[in-house]
Amino acid sequence: MSSPEELSLEKLTISDQPPSVSKRQMLILYGSQTGCAQDVAERISRQARRRHFAVRLYSMDEYDRENLINENLVIFFCSTTGQGDEPDNMKKFWKFLLRKNLPRDILNQMKFTVFGLGDSSYIRYNWPSKKLYKRLLQLGAQSIYPRGDGDDQHYLGIDGTLDPWLEGLWKVLMEMYPLPSGLDVLHTDVLYPSFQFPRLLCIENIANHDKIYARLVKNERITAHDHYQDVRHIEFNINSSDFKYEPGDVLVVRPKNIPEEVDEFIKMMDWEEIADKAFKLVSKYEDRKVPAHWDSVLTLRKMFENYLDIFSTPRRSFFEFLSFFTTNEDHAEKLKEFCSAEGQDDLYTYNQRVRRMIVEVLQDFPSAKIPLEYIPDMFPELKPRQYSISSSSKVHPSQIHLTVAIVQYKTRLQKPRRGVCTKWMSGLRPGACEIPVVVTRGTMRLPISVSTPVIFIGPGTGVSVMRAFIEDRIHEGATENYLFFGCRYHDKDFYYQEQWNRYADEKKLKLFAAFSRDQDKRIYVQHILRDHAKLVYDILDRRGHVYISGRSDNMPNDVRNAFKSILISEGKMTDEETEKYMIKMEKEKRYQQEVW
Repeated sequence: MSSPEELSLEKLTISDQPPSVSKRQMLILYGSQTGCAQDVAERISRQARRRHFAVRLYSMDEYDRENLINENLVIFFCSTTGQGDEPDNMKKFWKFLLRKNLPRDILNQMKFTVFGLGDSSYIRYNWPSKKLYKRLLQLGAQSIYPRGDGDDQHYLGIDGTLDPWLEGLWKVLMEMYPLPSGLDVLHTDVLYPSFQFPRLLCIENIANHDKIYARLVKNERITAHDHYQDVRHIEFNINSSDFKYEPGDVLVVRPKNIPEEVDEFIKMMDWEEIADKAFKLVSKYEDRKVPAHWDSVLTLRKMFENYLDIFSTPRRSFFEFLSFFTTNEDHAEKLKEFCSAEGQDDLYTYNQRVRRMIVEVLQDFPSAKIPLEYIPDMFPELKPRQYSISSSSKVHPSQIHLTVAIVQYKTRLQKPRRGVCTKWMSGLRPGACEIPVVVTRGTMRLPISVSTPVIFIGPGTGVSVMRAFIEDRIHEGATENYLFFGCRYHDKDFYYQEQWNRYADEKKLKLFAAFSRDQDKRIYVQHILRDHAKLVYDILDRRGHVYISGRSDNMPNDVRNAFKSILISEGKMTDEETEKYMIKMEKEKRYQQEVW
């Protein structure tokens, strides 16, 4: 087995310190929820280093915002989460920029541009990047290149817009910051690893005292065993006495890979002899730190079990790295073609269209021998997953409940797939484990008064957060709770049926259910809203609130149209008046939705 130092290939030049020119400073800031914007930002930082820029790369909230007034060139990348919200690691930065006491010319020394990553099927497409771009201009910053709008709906994904945007940006930047005499753009065969793998003699036990741990006490399937989807009701006990959460909050869970699957991966990569050798990651750059939640002492096995993703669909940067490390000329040529502008159609067909996994790509290119120092750069981190909490802390003190659909599907090649997090969660056994968790604020909040009538619309697992809301309101004495629930079959996936029926019998809840497949005609939640138009309009007329949660396909728009039709039929409004009414409800937080 080769040592880490021997794994570098002759055709690849690895430089410990990339050249930089002090006057050609570039700051790259990103806001990323799932890692996509971070991946793009890291890709641009590699391109910038080849052009001899002195690059610093941070998430927006990691960056010291007080230094912003000293930056001359900043490139921003930010994604969109929820319904047009900024990513979590951008929120503090954005709040800082919105301070009213900032002078209008405070950033007049800064040259900048912004690229947004979003999905044009959402109403608030790329809102964070658009707002960021506008706010920077308001503070005196000078835009050097038009804002870019990446779109997941493009048939090539984000790259379909990003590639031409970058080509134009580099032309502008190289004109503004020409290379000093004697320097050329470095060849693409030059790479800079971000980390070193110095060896240690033993593994230390690292305690984590700042985490909240959740002990699994229930993991129960709540769909019929002959139903196509496995949905779980999961309960955790929390070990912290001062632990609190509000209805609408979200539980953040960091998944792990299955040990047996990691063992197979390690065998495939021929890393068995070094898989359990201890090492400590050391960053080569100030702006590339080992994630805070990682253990300080690692092994390859633990790194792939706990922190690195091998089952997601690889991003383009993975293929760029892999092209350097293959010893087969045909493999190298194909990988380089995938990374070219001309090869994007082929890459989409091979990769995104069939949802090929990282481990499958490595199986297809077995000549690739990845140097250990490049592992943290190549493999994406296992991203935390967010689940709406489906319980009220007032009803279930020191507990958190989740309603989780186990992700299982087949690709276009008929290969079975399982979601990384739900696959791991489905195998957890009650009482056998504790996992670190974090609670974050959700996007929806209940009205202050319990006398306010509320319509809850939660088809499928969208009912999860509605359960938390309803439990909390009933505990506080509210009786005007109206739940519109939808599923396929009354006898197979009617989640929490007994609980809803009990509340209904106690006159604390009015339940309306649509079972789309129990009859020939498909019936969905928007249909039963229209069936009860007079009741719905009466609730709206009394300034009731509406909460919607579920999939972001057709449901949110269909439900909105149902409300508009009710306003027309019962409120005698025109189309224009109904649109104004709905917009007003949204601004007043009387119409809130959380979709995915």
